[in-house]
Amino acid sequence: MTGTVPNALTALRLIVVPIAVVLLVVDDGAEGPARWWAFVLVALAAATDWLDGYLARRWEVVSAFGKLADPIADKALVLGVLACLVVVDGIPWWPLAILLVREVGVTIGRLAVASEVVIPASRGGKIKTTLQLTALLMFLVPGFPSWFDTIAWWVLVAAAVVAIVTGIDYARTIRDAARAHREGVAGAR
Repeated sequence: MTGTVPNALTALRLIVVPIAVVLLVVDDGAEGPARWWAFVLVALAAATDWLDGYLARRWEVVSAFGKLADPIADKALVLGVLACLVVVDGIPWWPLAILLVREVGVTIGRLAVASEVVIPASRGGKIKTTLQLTALLMFLVPGFPSWFDTIAWWVLVAAAVVAIVTGIDYARTIRDAARAHREGVAGAR
């Protein structure tokens, strides 16, 4: 039973994404009850990001599914909510574009080598995710003064910078994994 809890938390995070997106669309920038519910759901989803990894390590039930699905759930949450904030709140689109390109590239790269090796989230990737979630939560809180949004913006910019740096690092790791696999296959012949 304990082995399934971390994976269930990851799956729950994936379920929260469309609900939070719908709530933000319904709120349409009015900062009413739907925005508060979106904030609560995203905050809970962010907490499960930490909790699922902690429980998997503590209970020694780290799984290949979790190593792959956890980052995908993070990406879905961040990109889905950020896309809504770009549309509904008018946040500039370019951090979303940077994050989207980075996340799609890393995910495709991970999937390309998944049969040989699972590439878990790096420390830099975790920092990026923390910055992204912090910025999103700050943007989602209704009724705060504009200086709070300015801080959220700079946290989001920092997340975009870390995304670029870690994206390059992941590309190298994926390239090296693919090369090692090719060399292993060639050596076995």
